[in-house]
Amino acid sequence: MTSPSTFPAVLSARLRTDPGQPLVTFYDHATGERVELSVTTWANWVAKASSLLVDELGLERGDRIAVDLPPHWLGTVFLGAAWNCGLIVAATDDPDLAAAVCGPDSLDTWAVRAGDLAVLASALLPLGVRFADPIPDGVTDVGVDIWSQPDAFQAWDPPQPDDLAIEVAGRSLTQAELWSEAAATGLVGNGRLLAVADPVTEPAILCEPLLSGGSLVLVARAEPERLEATYVAEHATARFPA
Repeated sequence: MTSPSTFPAVLSARLRTDPGQPLVTFYDHATGERVELSVTTWANWVAKASSLLVDELGLERGDRIAVDLPPHWLGTVFLGAAWNCGLIVAATDDPDLAAAVCGPDSLDTWAVRAGDLAVLASALLPLGVRFADPIPDGVTDVGVDIWSQPDAFQAWDPPQPDDLAIEVAGRSLTQAELWSEAAATGLVGNGRLLAVADPVTEPAILCEPLLSGGSLVLVARAEPERLEATYVAEHATARFPA
C-alpha cells in the first residue's frame, strides 16, 4: 500500500480511520485557555480556511503565504489550509508573498501592505471570534469571514508530492518531505505529543501526529512549573523539544 504523500491525502486517510479522536489540544498557560479539536473539527476549520484563501481571496497553487502567528491552534489550521491548497508557507520577509495571516500583535505591520497582498488577521480570541474593535480597511477579519465558508473543500488544482510546501528558517520541504521527515518528534503510533515549539518553524509537531494517528498538545506561553502537570493531565507520551 502506497503511503500518502500530500496533505489532502494524509488528512483524508486520517478522517477515514478515526475522525472523532482528538488531533490538536491547545493550551495558553498565560490565560488558562484550553481548546481541543477532534480530527473532524480540525478538518472543518482547515476546509473553511482553505475556501477563504482560494474562493474568497483568489490564491492559487504555488502562491506564497506567511503565517505570522504565535503558537496557536489557528496557526495549525492555516498551515493545514495552505498545504491543502498547494500554497507555500514562506518567511515573513519573503519578497514574493501573495498573502499573510497575522495576529493582533503584528496587525499594524501587515495592514499597511493590504493593498499589495491579501492580509488576514485573527484576534486569537477563544472560539476564533472577531476583533472587538474595527480593524484597518483592506484587512480580512478571520473571525468574521471564516464562519460563512463551507465545511468541505476540494482544490480544483490540488497539490502534488513534489510541490514546495514550506520555506521557512532556512528549510525547504516539499509536500512529500513533510511526511518523510515527520518522525523527528519521536512520537510513537497514536501517542500524544506535548510541544512548546512553533508549528511554522517546526512543522513536524503537526505532521507526525496527523500521519501516525496521534495528537498534538500545543502549549503557548508555557510556564515551566505547569508543563509537567499538563503532560500528565493530557496523557502525553512524548515531548518536543525532547
